Amino acid sequence: MTRLVLIIVVVSYLLGSIPFGYLLVWMFRGQDVRKTGSGNIGATNVARTGSKGLAIATLFFDAAKGYVAVKFALGLASRQRLEGPIPTSLYDRSAGGLSSQSIFLLAALAAFVAILGHVFTVWLRFQGGKGVAVAAGSFVALAPRAMLVAFVLFVVIVALTRYVSLGSILACVAFPLCVWWLGPAERTTVPILLLIAASSLLIVVRHKDNIRRLLAGTENRFR
Repeated sequence: MTRLVLIIVVVSYLLGSIPFGYLLVWMFRGQDVRKTGSGNIGATNVARTGSKGLAIATLFFDAAKGYVAVKFALGLASRQRLEGPIPTSLYDRSAGGLSSQSIFLLAALAAFVAILGHVFTVWLRFQGGKGVAVAAGSFVALAPRAMLVAFVLFVVIVALTRYVSLGSILACVAFPLCVWWLGPAERTTVPILLLIAASSLLIVVRHKDNIRRLLAGTENRFR
């Protein structure tokens, strides 16, 4: 079991840590995206370099790495899935495999670690992005129905306020609640919800400067 968790953590972190925004801007424009705008490596800051195409590509690849991390964890853990009742423990040695609850817990761990890898990427001295796109991809793979509700909330908030940051923050806050509301019982245990909430909290904390500007009324609006 320890080996399985270690593999998922390492792979998820390495996937999440790939700095696509930095690499794309460096390869196609010869610039360091960290010296532009907010200094982040996400799609929003890539757009500030003057290339919407690279920003869209960054958004896609960042979401993809989160999605792949969760799908990898689900696939790897599912090989040991139990047939029959869900055991009370994470791993039932007598039955020889994992429960569906345990598989989802490992997938939630993969989502958190992938976001962590993006935010603190080892390739850029642990200075990365805010994790919104990675979280979106991870959450789609983790709980698509809950993610759809959170995405609708994001669109509504941005449409009403023109603040992308506010939409992102509120959607992240809402996602754990949506999982709890829409998910089956085996996917809404306390450990699972805590991991999902930790993922959302990490993104909210990364938006601390945006929160300050929102409170001060100086945050940039989407045009």
